[in-house]
Amino acid sequence: MTATGAEQGAAGSTARAWLWWERRRSAVLDVGLAAASAAECAAQGVGFADQAALPVPLGVLFGLVVGSVLVLRRRWPIAVVLVSVATTPAEMGYLMAVVGLYTLAASEVPRRIVGTLAGMSLTATFIVTFVRVRQDVQAGTVDYGAWYVPVTSVFLSLGLTAPPVLFGLYIGARRRLMESLRERADSLEQELSLLADRAEERAQWARQEERTRIAREMHDVVAHRVSLMVVHAAALQAVALKDPQKAVKNAALVGDMGRQALTELREMLGVLRAGEEAAASVEVKPVPLAAVGAAAAAAAAAAAQDGPSLADIEGLVGQSRQAGMVVDFAVQGDARGYAPEVEQTAYRVVQEALTNVHKHAAGATVRVRLAHREAEVAMQVENGAPGAAGAAGGPGLPSGGNGLVGMRERVTALGGVFVSGPTEVGGFRVSAVLPDREGARVA
Repeated sequence: MTATGAEQGAAGSTARAWLWWERRRSAVLDVGLAAASAAECAAQGVGFADQAALPVPLGVLFGLVVGSVLVLRRRWPIAVVLVSVATTPAEMGYLMAVVGLYTLAASEVPRRIVGTLAGMSLTATFIVTFVRVRQDVQAGTVDYGAWYVPVTSVFLSLGLTAPPVLFGLYIGARRRLMESLRERADSLEQELSLLADRAEERAQWARQEERTRIAREMHDVVAHRVSLMVVHAAALQAVALKDPQKAVKNAALVGDMGRQALTELREMLGVLRAGEEAAASVEVKPVPLAAVGAAAAAAAAAAAQDGPSLADIEGLVGQSRQAGMVVDFAVQGDARGYAPEVEQTAYRVVQEALTNVHKHAAGATVRVRLAHREAEVAMQVENGAPGAAGAAGGPGLPSGGNGLVGMRERVTALGGVFVSGPTEVGGFRVSAVLPDREGARVA
């Protein structure tokens, strides 16, 4: 908004909120009613001056002042009704009495005060009407009977008092209902805005978790496969001239591992594309947050089912053996089915531990232990001190320092326990225990 626009807005707001009126048309209406009431009271002031033996200009002035009180009806409705009750004996201010009673009944004044003032106005009107009708009957020649004066007075007083009070009560109740509905609508709008913000936060959190999971998968796949490829490439370079057949075998292994790495990368990219398509469909057609969460959980479960399992650990160990690593693999307990995420996590822990041995302890002897217990599955990968190749720097594989962090996050996310650290003989040990989630579901 420009400076001129802001000044105009401020001026308009000041004009709309002039004195006790919130809008300009309200002020115009009250001033018009006050002018009409003043004119009525001024005209009735002539008769009041004759009855009270006062000068006519004084009666007119008195009527103008009394009628002008109606301009205060929104600010002080009680005062307006009291003035109308006080001037009832002077037989003036009928418009002021009707409008004042309506305004009083429609305002936020307590109902007991409204009832008291309405009763006072009704009583005053009844008394004045009774006296006037009785005088007219006595001055006439027709005998209407004893019932005529009180019945007529009751009807006239009720006709001047009850309709404005009832109509004002109706308008006040309707106004309060509309305000209540407006406040409820505002409250619902705020709640919807809060829910939308929370949904956005959850969606952001879910995207961040998915990015972290994909980064972890990428790290596991690329680090392990490429580490083995580098080891085989180094062996291929060493035996290329001495043993051509072994060199051909190593080259074939490098090709197989590269193809496996590409296959797994394509699968992860396919999951990413599917996730983008799902996100696009959610943006086009909004769905409940619970449905989105259920779909995300189902997608995660499907991704876990498509991933590696405990049965693939033996093949993983065989790949490391083909790379020249001495690996002792042993299984304790009877193998059984676990939840897909448990089996995939166990596989990734062993995979990352073997990758770290390739990187940091080339030539070391490795022991891989897998134990099936009553309510959990445990795995341990322990390597001895690095051999001559490791002491000389190994194959020179880079390390980002994220392997142990990723393993710990995987295990703790499933409620398991992860421990890693150096051994007393100069090696390194990685241990993890995962709860049997499938068994817990069956129980």
